[in-house]
Amino acid sequence: MKKRLIVLSLGGSLIIPDKINIVYLKQLKKIILKHTNKYKFIIVCGGGGIARQYISALKEIKINEKLQSFAGISSTRMNARFMSYFFGINPEYGIPHTMNILKKYIRKKDVIFCGALEYKPHQTSDSTATRIATSFKTIFINLTNVPGLYDKNPITHKNAKFIPKVTWKEFLKIANKTKFQPGQHFVLDQTAARIIMKHKIPTYILGENLNQLDNFLKNQKFKGTTIQGV
Repeated sequence: MKKRLIVLSLGGSLIIPDKINIVYLKQLKKIILKHTNKYKFIIVCGGGGIARQYISALKEIKINEKLQSFAGISSTRMNARFMSYFFGINPEYGIPHTMNILKKYIRKKDVIFCGALEYKPHQTSDSTATRIATSFKTIFINLTNVPGLYDKNPITHKNAKFIPKVTWKEFLKIANKTKFQPGQHFVLDQTAARIIMKHKIPTYILGENLNQLDNFLKNQKFKGTTIQGV
C-alpha cells in the first residue's frame, strides 16, 4: 500500500517555548513514528522564541525588515536540524533547502524535517508548509500552541470564541486583519492563508494536545479547526 504524505507545520513555540520541550517532543516522536506504517511526514519547523529574540534585537538597532526575516528563517533551519537529530535522523547532506531536494529525500525516508526553504522576505515556516502541500497535492496540518482558530487571541482574551470550522475565504479574511511582521504570533500567516485559498488545500489547525493529532491520524474525532470549502 502506498503511504499517504502529510505536511505538518510544527510551531517553534512547541519545540522551545523557554527551553527545549523534551516531554512534548518525545510524545510527538512516538506518535509520528507509530503512524509511519501508513503515512510519510514532511515536518516544517518554526523559529519560535529564538527567532523572535533575533528579530527583536535587529529591530531594536533598526536593521531592516528583510534581514529580520532572514534571521527568522535561519532559526527555523536550526530547529529542523535539531528535530532531525531528536528523531535519530542524520541529514548527512543537510536540511532540505529546495523543493527538489525535499522530493528526493522523501522518496527514501518516512520523516523529513525542514525549515523555511528560501531566503525571501515574508518567507515563513507556515508559507513553506503550504507551498509543500501544494506541490505534493496533499493536506496540511498546523501544530501550534492554541487548540485551533479563535475570533481573537485566546492567550490574551479569556472570552475568545473557538471556531471549529471555517471556509478558505473566511480564513483569509481573518488572517488579513493582522499586518505581517517577522516572528508574528497568529496561528497561520497571511501568505500561508493566501496559498491555502488559491490552491484549496484542506487545512487543519491542532493544538499542543497531541492526542488530537493521534486521533486525526487514526481517522477519529479530534478537536481542532478545519479549513476547507468555499
